[in-house]
Amino acid sequence: MHPARSSLILFNKPYGVLSQFTPEGRWRGLKDFIAIPGVYVAGRLDADSEGLLLLTNDGQLQARIADPRFKMEKTYWVQVEGQPDEAALEALRRGVQLNDGPTRPASARLLAKPPAVWHREPPIRVRAAIPTAWLELGIREGRNRQVRRMTAAVGFPTLRLIRAAVGPYALDGLAPGSWREADLGGPAAPAQGCTPSSSGSSSTR
Repeated sequence: MHPARSSLILFNKPYGVLSQFTPEGRWRGLKDFIAIPGVYVAGRLDADSEGLLLLTNDGQLQARIADPRFKMEKTYWVQVEGQPDEAALEALRRGVQLNDGPTRPASARLLAKPPAVWHREPPIRVRAAIPTAWLELGIREGRNRQVRRMTAAVGFPTLRLIRAAVGPYALDGLAPGSWREADLGGPAAPAQGCTPSSSGSSSTR
């Protein structure tokens, strides 16, 4: 990537990876997957969540993506314990009361079948007697662990959380641990992958 132009990286963050380059404790860092100087995370994603993480070298673009004032919708696929009914979905749409105040109205729908996603390591813990369901939830806020708290507030704890899209940017089949450069007016780069290692060396897949 040429340093004189704005760049936006779409990364499919695996479970157990922090939204920072430096590892901490049992969590890995982005340096194991992305060896690009001068890019910074635009909108964090918890270590125990998966999916789309954006990085850019453009401070203004970073602010537009990360700042809730710009109202860029973030879309999540959420596997929950139990089978949410229409009342629970409507509560999510209207906004639920959390300990730091009510949430803004959101989009929420029950997915008829699970999304085509990768196997997670470690797998989620499920109870044989309790079914699970997948929701698609769209929010325009960025509170700490907000989606998990929202589903818990309506009685359906989150088991697995995947961010599928941020505004117009989506995973679109990007494999876990791989990244690609978004098209910001020029040709997009092909998807890249990294094999985590102590040296952080990358290999294209």
